Amino acid sequence: MEKITMSVQELSAQMGISLPKAYELVKTPGFPTIRVGTRILIPVEAYREWLLKNAVNE
Repeated sequence: MEKITMSVQELSAQMGISLPKAYELVKTPGFPTIRVGTRILIPVEAYREWLLKNAVNE
């Protein structure tokens, strides 16, 4: 079964960015997150949509 959410640590690894930069990103207005207690989870599908929407074509 494929995971439907990922942690900030997994986001960091997937994007190839540092963990502090990933935490900065999840605090950005409009970035899709779900809070469960103190945990921050990122819905995978919403993340993919956000990524496509925010990709810059130059």
